[in-house]
Amino acid sequence: MSARSDTPVFSVVVPTLGRARRLEGCLGALARLDYPREQLEVVVADDSGGGTIDRVASGWKDRLALRLVSTAAAGPSAARNAGAEAARGRFIAFTDDDCEPVSGWLHALQGALEANPGCAVGGVLVNGGRGRCAAGSQTIFDATHAHFNRDGAPPRFFASCNLAFPADEFRALGGFEEELKHAEDRELCARWLRADRRFAHAPEAVVRHMRELTPREFWRQHFDYGRGAWYVRKRFDRGLGRFRIEPGFYAELARQVWRQGKSAGRASTAALAVTSQVAYAAGFAREGLRARRQADPEEQSLQEVSR
Repeated sequence: MSARSDTPVFSVVVPTLGRARRLEGCLGALARLDYPREQLEVVVADDSGGGTIDRVASGWKDRLALRLVSTAAAGPSAARNAGAEAARGRFIAFTDDDCEPVSGWLHALQGALEANPGCAVGGVLVNGGRGRCAAGSQTIFDATHAHFNRDGAPPRFFASCNLAFPADEFRALGGFEEELKHAEDRELCARWLRADRRFAHAPEAVVRHMRELTPREFWRQHFDYGRGAWYVRKRFDRGLGRFRIEPGFYAELARQVWRQGKSAGRASTAALAVTSQVAYAAGFAREGLRARRQADPEEQSLQEVSR
């Protein structure tokens, strides 16, 4: 990935898969940011391959310095990388089309980036969607975030919907792993740390996640997280790709569930938490079995050759 002119301070990259209504909400929030217009550009990376997003983006070009790039169903990692390649800013901030940053988002990110040179910076994600599944998904995210970013310890993970990098350092790392369709932010964060780089936390950089989930979508979300986690663990845990219990995470998840104010809320959230972990384990197991099936013919061929 090549460096670009640093005319704006920030380039905000928004990948989208044709979700026009959600993208409208995101662009509206970006237009309301308390940040100088001349120091900000928005790059929408359209992975849908259709014309709908072009029409949506065109409607905001009088309020935002906005450009559109297309990746034609190459996946979320490729869309983010294409947006970053087109970006001209000194810093690149990533968010998603179903997210709405609060007005002080970029000021908070910039303060943390400049106070911690060379670091990537993550903010806070809060639930803006309706329904128990959206709230349950937020509880699980809060537990994950707390587990990886414990007080007094260096942060280790931030979701890609509220994450900013110095542009040159992001490009030097190689961007997102484009083969990954799920858990690509976990892989990127692990690779960032392996490169002896650090994260900083910007608690005032808040993004509202507006996603609403049906029970089926909730299951699929966590099933896919498990699928992605298999590849991340295989790559960074001595190539093993084995499922293991993490007591710290489950203890944190129990704490987050307990924080639900009413007993009915706790019971509902607890049920969703259990469902999410069953789905996660199923997705993890699926990828492990698929990898084993793909490896078996190779092993058989090697045995035949050795004879």
